[in-house]
This record gives sequence, C-alpha cells and structure tokens, in this order.
Amino acid sequence: MARARSRAAREPLSRERIEVTAFELIEREGGSGFSMRKLAAELGCEAMSIYHYYPSLAHLRDAMFDRYIAAIPRPSPAVPWLERMRQTLFAYREAALRRPGFFQYIVLHRSNTATGLAYLNEILTVFRDAGFDLEMTARLFRAVGYYITGAALDEAAGYARGPSAVEPVPDEIAARDYPLITAINPYFKPSERQATFALGVEMLLDGIARIHRQMARGKPPVQSPPVTPAAPRARPSRNSNR
Repeated sequence: MARARSRAAREPLSRERIEVTAFELIEREGGSGFSMRKLAAELGCEAMSIYHYYPSLAHLRDAMFDRYIAAIPRPSPAVPWLERMRQTLFAYREAALRRPGFFQYIVLHRSNTATGLAYLNEILTVFRDAGFDLEMTARLFRAVGYYITGAALDEAAGYARGPSAVEPVPDEIAARDYPLITAINPYFKPSERQATFALGVEMLLDGIARIHRQMARGKPPVQSPPVTPAAPRARPSRNSNR
C-alpha cells in the first residue's frame, strides 16, 4: 500500500487524474464521506495541491458532474425522434450503473452548468423535433424524468441494500402467508432489471406516441383529473393538549 502511494505521489497531477481518482474513490467508499483530504491521500499529495486546480470541493464536484454528463452517448439527430428518446433513456441508465455512487449526487444536481444545460437542451430538442409545443415538451420532459430518475436510482442506489425491518418476516412464513410476493421475487433479481426497465420504457414511449397522434388530429391530450382541495384543519381550542 505504501509503495502504491509512493508511486501515486510521483505521478504529476492533472484535472483528468484528479477527477478520475475522485470517481474511483466515491465508487469504492461512497460519496457521503468524500473529502479533499481523502482524495489527496489517494493521490499521494497534499490537499492544497488539489485546490490549485479547484477552488473548492463544490468546484470539483461540478467538474465531475460535467465529465459524467459529457460521457453519456447521444443518439444521432438523423434517428427518428421516438428512437432517439429510447436511446437517450437507455444511455442515461447505463451511465448511472457505471457510476452508481456518483449517480446519487447526479440526481440532486440542478444540471445548471453549461454541460448540463446543453444535455437537457438536447433532450428537449427531441420533443420539439417531434412537433410538440412548448407546454407539452415541458410536461413530457418532466414525466420522462420521473421515470428514468426513479428507475436508475433504484438500480444504482440499490433498493435491496436499503434499510430493512429489525425483525423481517422469515422466508417460510412469508411463503405461507404472502405467497404472491414470494412467487414474483425471482423477477426482482438483478438479472431481470434490464427487461423490466425496457418494459417501462416501451410503456412510456407508447404513451408519448399516443399523445403525439392525438395532437396531430387536433385532439387535446388526456387531462389530469381536478385535484380536490383538502379541507381546512380545525384550529385546536386553547384547552387542547395537541
């Protein structure tokens, strides 16, 4: 280990080396405890050497965000718009699975760097090229984001690795009392995720295509039902203990 650190210390620093090493560190140890100090130890240098390239940890994270986004493959503009959207969704998921640790930071980043905005603009352009107006472009973009972000986060962060009950139901009791849950468990395995994601993408794209056909015929898209406002809560009396 000491020999590896010594060798790392002899390698010249560069933005690329710093960012790539930061990605590796986050994927190995998680992003919650990531710091310039830990990164410097990994690089075999002092933290101040990294600050020469990045004024702050936030600046480094932005640079990593840009590198992550820039590496996502883009479909050719010559490809039909629905296929472009399909390729975009699969490429986004694949990027998340390549760097699952850093993806948890990606989903909370506002994407307001130049690289991030350019990427979002490319996705919006797919809807505009299909002929959707600005309102529908915004709504479809948001709806697609709900699916792809949730799906990718579920796989990258790992629902199966999340918190569990202190005393979970034993398998034999679950099989007896909740047989349907037990029966579908094989389809929740990692090997099945690609097929499940693809099914969701096709459902989503089929819905978008239907809206596209409706608008082409001059019919408005399906409207959401009105939301009934919640009844105002009664104010507690002065004698209330609540």
